[in-house]
Amino acid sequence: MSEADIDAFTIKHTFTTWSWGDLAGLGLVLHIILMIGMTLRIVSVQRNIGVSIAWIAVLYTLPLFGFIAYILLGEPMIGRRYRERVDQASILMNDMARREHLVFDQGQDLLPANYQGVSQIGTRWTGLGIFPDHKMQLLTEPNTIFQGLIEDIQGAQRIILMEFYIVYPKGQVLEVIEALAAAAQRGVECHILADSVGSFSFFNSQAHRTLERAGVFVHQSLPVGLFKTLFKRSDLRNHRKIVVIDEHIGYIGSFNLVDPRFFKQNKNVGQWIDVAIRTTNRRFISITTAMAKVVVTDIGAENNDNLDALNQRVNNYTRKLYVMNPTINDLNSRVKVLGESIDYHEQPDIGSTSIVIPKMPIVEGVLAQLIPSAPQVTAHVIYDTLVTVIHRANKRICITTPYFVPDETLSGALTIASKRGVEVTIIVPEKVDSFLVQHASQAYYQELLEAGVTIALFKGGLLHTKTVVIDDDYCLFGTVNIDMRSFYLNMEVSLAIYTPEMVAQVADCQEIYLQSCRFLDLEEWTQRHGAARLFDNVVRLFSPLL
Repeated sequence: MSEADIDAFTIKHTFTTWSWGDLAGLGLVLHIILMIGMTLRIVSVQRNIGVSIAWIAVLYTLPLFGFIAYILLGEPMIGRRYRERVDQASILMNDMARREHLVFDQGQDLLPANYQGVSQIGTRWTGLGIFPDHKMQLLTEPNTIFQGLIEDIQGAQRIILMEFYIVYPKGQVLEVIEALAAAAQRGVECHILADSVGSFSFFNSQAHRTLERAGVFVHQSLPVGLFKTLFKRSDLRNHRKIVVIDEHIGYIGSFNLVDPRFFKQNKNVGQWIDVAIRTTNRRFISITTAMAKVVVTDIGAENNDNLDALNQRVNNYTRKLYVMNPTINDLNSRVKVLGESIDYHEQPDIGSTSIVIPKMPIVEGVLAQLIPSAPQVTAHVIYDTLVTVIHRANKRICITTPYFVPDETLSGALTIASKRGVEVTIIVPEKVDSFLVQHASQAYYQELLEAGVTIALFKGGLLHTKTVVIDDDYCLFGTVNIDMRSFYLNMEVSLAIYTPEMVAQVADCQEIYLQSCRFLDLEEWTQRHGAARLFDNVVRLFSPLL
């Protein structure tokens, strides 16, 4: 027998002598090694204890699913190349600001002493400070928001910047599309950045093609794909909603570019209820300038072509973020007569209980701070700000949010505030469009009710407004839900408002919401069936991952 035959015989004999028990034992050893390794990875990487416990629970309950899920979704990987472009775009913008003596991290001395530390959290991580002398108006009704937006687009002279999570091209949104196309045709430089997932239907629509034919620059934020999923998390989304027109008019809030009469009407939760703030300021540096800085940076970070274009634009900077004549591309070569008309649809019958909010007046002299957040870029700046102001509250805290899934620290801050005599009210929709979020949220109700927190369930639709009012002189207003996805994973933006007259408008809006609410009673809540409580508490274990 040759040496090769001997080796083959030895290998064959070795494997034939292995029993199923031996293979099972080897599999068990490999399983234990893998589980220990993944556990150590989770504990060493995750900074939030609740998130760590939730992932370990998933891993040990459903090992194969948990392993694959953590590899794909476990860590906030926004992508190395994207992060590098964000850094380069930020450097370009900051260098330009220094060169032109534009100071963004200013204004701390304009605040009362009790809020200077709070604002410093935002300034430290975002480089954006406090800006005075704004004219602001709270817009609480979709027709009013659409009307104001369309009129401002029609009056634009130089540039329009838009950034949205959802663009849903139906209803009054088509009027906005038409106004944008017309603005581009008359020579206004128009950019719209929309999230790839949230605006999926838009990128496959006639409206998208209409805008590009008219010369509007349409950018896809955080595009997804099977190959991309291996290097970054596909569920990290751009949740921002910002509009900047000619650098002195801005819109910010929870309002996506959607007509609520047409959006998600099959979810049986009613129409979405949203708000926005329109702000104006003629200073060289303002909230609107900061908003433009955020949008321009986000556009520049999307791909190398955009980053090169931003570099060229910064080199041509003349005291404004954009020069009078567009230079990113030859805009005139892209302007064409619209070849197809936009389809309009009749209003559907499906709707929600209507609420009437009186038109709010314009407030002058508003002092505010823009706080953008993004994973791996600004740490947890909005979360830290929110926990800080809750602990500083003296009289009242009122939170409006569609999704309420706090962690232990935030829930504890609210219960402690209530126990020390602060009036704490949480307004959430009676029905939301997420089964798991609904039950995870309910798991927190009993401990909050026992501490004296008022929980109000809004019955007039899906209350999508995200506002936090503290006492009479502080408000957080923007895109951030009270959940870990908003605090840790998504790209978000909030406006911190320090002027009591403007804070009062937001508080008045919350009071009107309360008129359409059902208030939870502790005794009634504790008498729920034990199986319902158990299910809520089980879902709560995984709430940091929702």
